[in-house]
Amino acid sequence: MALLLGMQLGYTKYCCSLCEWDSRDKKNHYENKLWPKRTSLKPEEKNVVSPPLVLPEKIFLPPLHIKLGLMKNFVKRMAKTGRGFQYVRNKFPNVSDAKIKEGIFIGPRIRELMQDKQFDEDLNETERNAWLSFKRICKDFLGNHKAATYQDAVQDLLTSYKAMGCNMSPKIQFLESHLDFFSAKSVMNTVKYFTKTFCLW
Repeated sequence: MALLLGMQLGYTKYCCSLCEWDSRDKKNHYENKLWPKRTSLKPEEKNVVSPPLVLPEKIFLPPLHIKLGLMKNFVKRMAKTGRGFQYVRNKFPNVSDAKIKEGIFIGPRIRELMQDKQFDEDLNETERNAWLSFKRICKDFLGNHKAATYQDAVQDLLTSYKAMGCNMSPKIQFLESHLDFFSAKSVMNTVKYFTKTFCLW
């Protein structure tokens, strides 16, 4: 996405293509939703290095990409000496400790954990609230259909992730400040759009 928009790669200060979200202003990440909107993407301004190849409004984040990012943030904030984290480590013995600590999981492993009731029981209260919110948003927003209450699901996720102490990543910021950006297309249509585009390539 950054390459298509001519933006600097990596976790830079102004990494949002829609607004001037300050990734270093951690104190206000969960407090301020209204970041100044970008009016243009000019090279040599706000981490833009070259003219964009496509318009920002034509870009959609794939649901799986958001899900992987949310999972990563959740696992990184789990208590490393807690029962929940140890359960994950024992459940996936073939995954390196480095990947588990950084929360690097693939879709099938995430689905396996979501169906595991023992994992829910081994989490502490704060982790369990965040995990249940994550499972709810996967079902009600990042799945094939959006539930009528998807906005409540997103807000629950943000509240529980904040309580858990998760740093706000660009994916979470997208849900926090640009939820209306998803309303123009259903999540399923977004998946079809990407599939068609990559098949044409």
